[in-house]
Amino acid sequence: MTFLVRATRTDAHGSEATCKSATVVLDTDLAGRTDAFNPAELLLAALAACMIKGIERVTPILKFQLRSARVTIHGVRQDIPPRMEAITYEILVDTDESDARLKLLHENVKKYGTVFNTVSPGTELTGTLRRSSESA
Repeated sequence: MTFLVRATRTDAHGSEATCKSATVVLDTDLAGRTDAFNPAELLLAALAACMIKGIERVTPILKFQLRSARVTIHGVRQDIPPRMEAITYEILVDTDESDARLKLLHENVKKYGTVFNTVSPGTELTGTLRRSSESA
C-alpha cells in the first residue's frame, strides 16, 4: 500500500495539501493561523484519525457494538531538538460492551494502527480507552 500527498505553498500565510480529491489548508505562516492545522496539529489529527479508523476496522471483526467514538489528544513539543516529546490520548467509546471488550478494542487500536506504530517508537505515547459517560 502506498500513499501520495502533495503540498503547495499558496503564499506567505499558508499552503494546501492534496490527496485523492481532498484538499486541506495548512498553517505554514510563521505567525500562525487559527483557521488551519499547523504541522504538529496535523500529526496529532493523523494519530486521532488512525485510532478512529482502527476502531472502524476491528469492530466488525470483534463484533463490537458502539454508538460513537471520540478521541482527544494532547501533545507536548520539545524545543531543542524540535520534536513531539509526549503525546497523551483519551478514546471515549459509547457502548454497552464489557470492560474486557473495551480493553480488547484498545489493544487492537494500538497493535494495528499505522500512524500509532510510526509515532510510538520515538515519542512517549500513552493513553486510555474508556466508556463515555453518554452510555453510563
